[in-house]
Amino acid sequence: MEIKDKIKQLASEYRSEIIAIRNEIHANPELSFEEYNTSKYVASILNKSNINYESGLLKTGLLASIEGKSTEGKTIALRAELDALPIFEENNVPYKSKNEGIMHACGHDVHMASILGAAKILNEISDEWNGKVKVLFQPGEEKLPGGAAQMIEGGIIEKMDATCMMAHHVMPTIDAGKVGFRAGMYMASADEIFITVKGKGGHAALPKLNIDPIPIAAEIILAMQKITPEDEEIPMVLSIGKVTAAGATNVIPNHVEMEGTFRTMNEDWRAKAHELIEKTCVDIASAHNASCEIEIKKGYPFLQNDVTLTAESKNLAIEYLGADNVEDLELRMTADDFASFSQHMTTCYYRLGIRNESKGITSGVHTPTFDIDEQALETGMGLIAWLVYSQLAKV
Repeated sequence: MEIKDKIKQLASEYRSEIIAIRNEIHANPELSFEEYNTSKYVASILNKSNINYESGLLKTGLLASIEGKSTEGKTIALRAELDALPIFEENNVPYKSKNEGIMHACGHDVHMASILGAAKILNEISDEWNGKVKVLFQPGEEKLPGGAAQMIEGGIIEKMDATCMMAHHVMPTIDAGKVGFRAGMYMASADEIFITVKGKGGHAALPKLNIDPIPIAAEIILAMQKITPEDEEIPMVLSIGKVTAAGATNVIPNHVEMEGTFRTMNEDWRAKAHELIEKTCVDIASAHNASCEIEIKKGYPFLQNDVTLTAESKNLAIEYLGADNVEDLELRMTADDFASFSQHMTTCYYRLGIRNESKGITSGVHTPTFDIDEQALETGMGLIAWLVYSQLAKV
């Protein structure tokens, strides 16, 4: 039997087990940097599978290690995330979240389960490849500054000592059984903006006695829409998503608070835009005898896929799944802290389809009705095991 067929066979055999693992994780979600029980559960699966690992990294993180028939050669690293989101689940399923107000609504349960499945497959066929596989189960992907950046600061890249790193992420717009790739720039950096416009409140019927922060805030919002890069090819989003003015029908508030996001795919423009945002806010407020406080929390960098690794992975995916099941991806202004790894290592981050319209599985990530077609788990574990094997078998 060819090794590709062997991997497919193992993925099929492990399907029920991996579905059960995903459902257990889904039913017991934990928030960022609080994934203690999730970490223990992942460790229990690694123990049962006779896979060595180190635990307690950034408190809840784990790093598993699998060796081939020879440890000489490449080391391939894989990443899966441990954390869930503060969302009330609305799905009526047996594996519905037991932790009220917390839900695996971004597919991290899928990533953990499928990567565990891939680890089991690679461990079982370890006499067919050379080198090492490192599997990182990372805390805190959903919360700034991101577990990836913190683990990098703590030396995880040196500890893994990997030739390259790979990860997949669920995609609700792609059918289960399919995947998507994009080489080069793929996802944006993500910064959080907090602005407080301070005026002078009072009776709404006596405007001359007030410095109304509400129209000042409105002017700032409109002015920020004109902040654009000179290079029109640089993708960018600047959006204000929350405005709070605690006045009333006849009360002008003392201040207005605004929150928003800034995203781009160019680090030089990112730094310049931060300066322009601050200058715009301060100048407009000052022109109206008001003041302005601005905080920009720098988040994840933009995600860059290595061109060669991604092209090779896409071709291998076509070989494994067929050309009809491999798609090209468009640029996205969403973000993932895997981007931190992509700024330091050779990486490939691709998309795993989970959609099934006939089953009503169409909800997007970060929604209370998010769910998956379970075929994605078999596809996910088999494909990434094939991608890793194909690189390590060359040596």
